[in-house]
Amino acid sequence: MCIYYLCRMNGKVYNKTNFFKHTFCIFKEVGADEVSGINFHYNSKSGSAYHFTEEGVYRTSDHWGRAANCRWRLLPLKEGKTNNTVAKTGYAKWTDFYPNNETDHLFYIEWNPETNTVNFQHKSNPEYDNKAILRNAAETTKRMQQLKKLFEEDSWAKYLEYDDFEAMRKIVITDLITTNKTIQQIKQQFLG
Repeated sequence: MCIYYLCRMNGKVYNKTNFFKHTFCIFKEVGADEVSGINFHYNSKSGSAYHFTEEGVYRTSDHWGRAANCRWRLLPLKEGKTNNTVAKTGYAKWTDFYPNNETDHLFYIEWNPETNTVNFQHKSNPEYDNKAILRNAAETTKRMQQLKKLFEEDSWAKYLEYDDFEAMRKIVITDLITTNKTIQQIKQQFLG
């Protein structure tokens, strides 16, 4: 159970005094009715506003993703990408914050086969199943760019042999997420 402004996660305590220091977090977007009438406790130089509660923090901002030394993503109310030109409000519990840095292998890639989208997640996420390879931030970004190309085009498969393109693409995507093989090494299994 949380004590006012303090929650313990993996030995690290996050609260209103340190949640903005090298953290990863996925905020959940909230509707305007949920935050109407609340007073924000802090306004940053970049224009974001913060309201602290016993359990977590509300953040209103028009920029999500990379925020200084943090990686904060907004999970939108509706499917689709976050529009970083319109201010949106998200809420996160103190226990939703995890440590972030550029060198440790903290991140894994999550694939949604229904929408053919990928996102990075933190290894402390309780849903992590230990199947996806953990990578540092730069390696994760590079691998996600490769995966996105697999969704957007099919020229990468030009010289490969396969009976079912979608089945082959699924194998390549899964291998990119669950192994350290390069795309060239993965494609080898489909060469004649």
